Amino acid sequence: MIPDIVQLLQVYMVPFAIGVPIVLLLFFFGSRWTAEPALPVVPNRVPAAPVKNSVLVVDDSAVVRAKLKRLFEGQGYRVETANDGSQALDALSKSHISVIVTDLEMPVMNGFELITAVQSNMETDDIPIIAVTGDEELHGRVNDCKGLFGIFKKPWNDRDLLKRVETLSTLRKQPSAV
Repeated sequence: MIPDIVQLLQVYMVPFAIGVPIVLLLFFFGSRWTAEPALPVVPNRVPAAPVKNSVLVVDDSAVVRAKLKRLFEGQGYRVETANDGSQALDALSKSHISVIVTDLEMPVMNGFELITAVQSNMETDDIPIIAVTGDEELHGRVNDCKGLFGIFKKPWNDRDLLKRVETLSTLRKQPSAV
């Protein structure tokens, strides 16, 4: 039985007696043995595209606003949103907008009323407006709107809408610095 204990100690204790001190040495002094301090890991980031002109998205549907905001921001536009025409006019008074993309059927102030208000104000009458609607009847009434730069039926084609906004966003001049 004693030879079994000796053999057991040799099998388990010798590696333990050698391994533990090595692990402790590495734990306490390991950082001193490295040639250089570790550099922080910085995630690879794609440089942000320069911010293009701004787009005002006006729609009473939160889903539509979110989809359009994500679409335009993905192309580098600064995007502001409004739930209806009244909020859109408030946003227009606070910042320079290059293009308006608006729904036609909204509460408080609908798209037709917004278009009329924008075009009758000398400070905003040069803003290109694009209408987006899912209503066939309203789609037909758009021909009566003067100065509309396009109409897109829901669901719209992202590529076509982006091309139109890209073209129109260069039409409105930036305000001169005072």
